[in-house]
Amino acid sequence: MNMTLHVVSLNIPWPANYGGVIDIYYKLKALHACGVKIILHCFEYGRPHAAALEEVCEKVYYYRRHTGLRTNITYLPYNVYSRKDPALIARLLENDHPVLFEGLHSCYYLNDRRLKDRFKIFRECNIEHDYYREIALAENHLLRKWFHYIEAIRFKWFQKNVAYADLTIAVSMTDTEYLRRTFPRSRVEFIPCFHGNERITASPGASDFLLYHGNLSVKENEKAALYLIKKVFGQLPFRCIIAGMMPSEALLNAARSCPNIRVEANPSVDRIHELIREAQINVLVTFQDTGLKLKLLNSLFAGRHTVVNSLMLAGSGLDCLCHVGDTPGQLLAHCKNLMNVPFDAGSIEERIRLLLPAFSDEHQARRLIRLIRT
Repeated sequence: MNMTLHVVSLNIPWPANYGGVIDIYYKLKALHACGVKIILHCFEYGRPHAAALEEVCEKVYYYRRHTGLRTNITYLPYNVYSRKDPALIARLLENDHPVLFEGLHSCYYLNDRRLKDRFKIFRECNIEHDYYREIALAENHLLRKWFHYIEAIRFKWFQKNVAYADLTIAVSMTDTEYLRRTFPRSRVEFIPCFHGNERITASPGASDFLLYHGNLSVKENEKAALYLIKKVFGQLPFRCIIAGMMPSEALLNAARSCPNIRVEANPSVDRIHELIREAQINVLVTFQDTGLKLKLLNSLFAGRHTVVNSLMLAGSGLDCLCHVGDTPGQLLAHCKNLMNVPFDAGSIEERIRLLLPAFSDEHQARRLIRLIRT
């Protein structure tokens, strides 16, 4: 495959242990396996340089984010303005390879006139103004609440720059439809998130616990976990595990009040995969209908029964593989019933039929390559 691709990443995508960077890392890995040479540009954000990235990239460059109050005094989103660097644009201008911008956070140079003749791809991972507004609504700290409201307004304004991309790839059909309506002259395609599951590894049988997993430092995931503790897990007689990065003290305290609930903080990637495989039920709820639903794909590829609310499925087309409940009563009923139902070979065959090859990383990488070439 004679293609070289610049990839601008909002963070260092290794270790691949939360939604956005999982999509980025496994996309790099799949493109590399298809023969694409990748020049990766990463903005540093609380993660160390990663030698593992050199295994899938020709070159890896790191850039320091410019954070602090002065960076916030701008009409641009703070999360965009803090990710600019003269060395980055200089390196992009050294050749004429296509440029893939990962997430709106990384798009400071998307509308740069010096790149007007370059083929530019925008990877949408969230409708950011909706995402930040939801964070603001869930936030109790007044200063952080106002920051997120302001950031939502700035992202709503900045979103117009998506029109400068030659190709936009969205992570869900819901987001695809929104972007096609908002940018009717743009080429917008649905490519689900890359996830690293090469085959269906769900095992038949049963176990004695339910699982919710996610990056618990993200307000949306914390809200979902608290909802499950109060409305679902706390009402069940079964063992329940909540696993994820950096749970808050409020979440830990809520779980302590229920003897059947345990929070597993900061599990390794291998441990998360182990929990997903071993749980009798993966319970997944969200209160936003846009963005990455990576935990859904991981659960369907590797887990047993999957219980979700409707918003978790929005735009995925995977409704028939899940048990759907939109009220605590419906979720409780599904959980009580499925704890007594072993996961069988027929369910695994159905997942193989519906998930492969359409949701395989290799299939989507080859499709992305074709879209860039055409």
